[in-house]
Amino acid sequence: MAQLLKGTPAAAAISDGLSARSAALRAQGVTPTLAIVRAGERPDDLSYETGAMKRCEKTGVAVRRMLLPADCSKDALLNAVRQVNDDASIHGCLLLRPLPDPDAEWAACGILSPQKDADGITPASLGTVFTGQGSGCPPCTAQACLEILDHYGVSLEGKRAVVIGRSLVIGRPVSMLLQQRNATVTMCHSRTKDLPAVCREADILIAAAGQAGMVDTSYVRSGQIVIDVGIHVTEAGTLCGDVVFDAVESVVDAITPVPGGVGAVTTAVLAKHVIEAAENCL
Repeated sequence: MAQLLKGTPAAAAISDGLSARSAALRAQGVTPTLAIVRAGERPDDLSYETGAMKRCEKTGVAVRRMLLPADCSKDALLNAVRQVNDDASIHGCLLLRPLPDPDAEWAACGILSPQKDADGITPASLGTVFTGQGSGCPPCTAQACLEILDHYGVSLEGKRAVVIGRSLVIGRPVSMLLQQRNATVTMCHSRTKDLPAVCREADILIAAAGQAGMVDTSYVRSGQIVIDVGIHVTEAGTLCGDVVFDAVESVVDAITPVPGGVGAVTTAVLAKHVIEAAENCL
């Protein structure tokens, strides 16, 4: 049976001290505040939003939601982001993605103030991730993957890491963060030949394909550590990941559960980014 890399202890370690930092900000007249911009009501967006709001409440971060219809126009989306930029009382922004219109999503990421980018979506933040230079923050989920590995004492030095997925949301950023920690990284995608065989070569496998139950026992071997980034809502209304947990857990050495894994740590990283942004405003 694999070791469960539960997110709650890692999230608690990150959250430790955040409430005190929030209180110190409030004493100076600053309430750290996160704006959540959501278009539509996708179940995974709602799940993430709920988790983020709970984490913010625990750490003293105020939340304002800006809710748009799923078929909102590009102008409506950009106007919401401009409102965030213009409101000095808002310190961080979470734009729930992906959006139905990729062009609108990219445009929104482009106009968001880098100082309020709590989830590493602006060109400035991504530039920091890819160059190692600058003040932008990495995407919360990408950072959460490394936070979990660090919390459980997993060394990345010289390890072979395989990442399934090449999106700017998780696949590419987490690949860069792993390389910065001296892991040797293979980034895979839908056209990778013999993907299961490539994945079996990994010491650390990060599943970020966005496809429920994609990773089964043919992708893994004994001795591996599996980080499951996926989050999907089943027909029964339960949550599952990209990994077939019940099957894979009996093969590998360690694995994150879904729910209760990466998601919990992601919200802690988000709250930390907002508090840091509020502190920078002083």
